[in-house]
Amino acid sequence: MSERPLRLLIAEDVELVAEAFEALLSTEPAFTVVARVGRGDQVLPAVQRHRPDVALLDVDMPGATGIEAARLVTDAHPECRVILLTALPGSGHLHRALTAGASGYLVKATTGARLIDAIKNVAAGTIVIDPQLAADALRSGPNVLSAREQEILRLVDRGLSSRAIAAELFLSHGTVRNYLSTVMSKLDARSRVEAVRIAHRRGWL
Repeated sequence: MSERPLRLLIAEDVELVAEAFEALLSTEPAFTVVARVGRGDQVLPAVQRHRPDVALLDVDMPGATGIEAARLVTDAHPECRVILLTALPGSGHLHRALTAGASGYLVKATTGARLIDAIKNVAAGTIVIDPQLAADALRSGPNVLSAREQEILRLVDRGLSSRAIAAELFLSHGTVRNYLSTVMSKLDARSRVEAVRIAHRRGWL
């Protein structure tokens, strides 16, 4: 008697891309797509309802990032394997993805055959990482930013001024400026905006 098809969930906010993934994966007899959502905060409820074997999550989604959704899924349903997909070859979120419990991390530009193989391997218990993303992560090295420095950079990314950040975190204005100065030095950035950009590229935010 043949084994049942692997049940798949697709989480992708761009409708055309989601449709393309579903069309591709539906041609594989070993798969059945049981759910498709367009927001990160819809992933866990969909997993709870449809019980997929593998969830394919876009890294960048409204509601919650794919990495945040992966953590929720792997905590609540460790039997569901997660593959994260990124549109940016230089994205440096590999460490965060693995820490969140993901079993796979691939670029969306991968071939259909590689994606199908990755899903089968992940379902079998193997960790699958795009070689280029792994090389980028090694070049970037470990995160040099402290938790507080990351918190401040996230607020900078939201457009807050130093004074607004100080009020938000109950710090003095001078303390916030010192933190930002240290961050820019660590990242060799000429401005706080460039520091945010570098930190995002390396997957540290």
